[in-house]
Amino acid sequence: MKVEFNKLGNQFFKYQAEYEKKALDVLRSGWYVLGNEVKCFEEEFAKFVGTKYCVGVASGLDALELAFEILGVGKGDEVLVQGNTYIASVMGISKNGATPVFVEPDEYYNIDVNKLEEKITSKTKAILVVHFYGQASNMEQICKIAKKHNLYVVEDCAQAHGATFDGKQVGSFGDIGCFSFYPSKNLGAFGDAGAITLNNEEYVKKAKALRNYGSLVRYVNDYIGRNSRLDEIQAGFLRVKLTHLEELNKNREYVANRYLNEIKNPKIKLPRVLDRATAVWHLFVIMCENRDELVKYLKENEIGTVIHYPIPPHLQKAYSYLNIKAGSLPITEEYSNMVLSLPLYEGMSDEEITYVIDVLNKF
Repeated sequence: MKVEFNKLGNQFFKYQAEYEKKALDVLRSGWYVLGNEVKCFEEEFAKFVGTKYCVGVASGLDALELAFEILGVGKGDEVLVQGNTYIASVMGISKNGATPVFVEPDEYYNIDVNKLEEKITSKTKAILVVHFYGQASNMEQICKIAKKHNLYVVEDCAQAHGATFDGKQVGSFGDIGCFSFYPSKNLGAFGDAGAITLNNEEYVKKAKALRNYGSLVRYVNDYIGRNSRLDEIQAGFLRVKLTHLEELNKNREYVANRYLNEIKNPKIKLPRVLDRATAVWHLFVIMCENRDELVKYLKENEIGTVIHYPIPPHLQKAYSYLNIKAGSLPITEEYSNMVLSLPLYEGMSDEEITYVIDVLNKF
């Protein structure tokens, strides 16, 4: 049996009629940029997350860049971020001229709250919280530390649409929540798309200007902005998928629970979920000391896998200017050598799930 790592088309075919109707509605409307679909999606997504406002932008990276620009975090400032995150999180910091300061992850793959304060200096301006692999971080402790040291909190929720801590949605705890709607995300568009969620009206005005050439009034430019607009057709598609997100996340949870309950191999370490947090299982990530051998074995058995992520940001050429040497973040580096993401997607059959489990248990 062949089991692919992901089958993005399954989500389209499941709601095909709704997507096709929405596409035709947008095409026939004659309005394709910053129209009613974007306005409605921003209102609906803000309500879903539990914030007063949402501002649609062109991508998740743009959401991160804009967040720090809105907050005035830039040259000379430091931002704490977990070392094992995807590099886009870090780029959101450095694109504004600020310096990322890496904090080791905890056993749940998220930032270790017990190691935050030791990294805070007089230059620290913000904490970037990444709800990694789909699990909410310990927002109670993070917000306490941020308040104590007068720091901004920015949430990177790119992998965690619908995840909660103490029943509250990620993206609603910090000063700004950042979302990606890349097609593979739990709430994915059919191209690049993103958004920020927030409660501060002044930040909203600045965000809406910055995404549109620095302008709120046509041909009047208050800022040096950019073109980072969520387009109408992607907003329309996201409105459709948002109505099905709970169902889609429950389907992912079903696959994850089967993996958690039925993979019984001492060579494989299964993920855990923090008390009071929920996971929406954007990725199901195991750890194995013989990871490369396992990848080869699974490939021979026609099971697709992906390593998220083989090279941590501090060891990438792009961040060599930080002069952080190998061995400086031992937990982050250990994770990068051991993590492996298993197949998990909408429409995955029980037969496919069972096959993956059986093959893993025989490794």
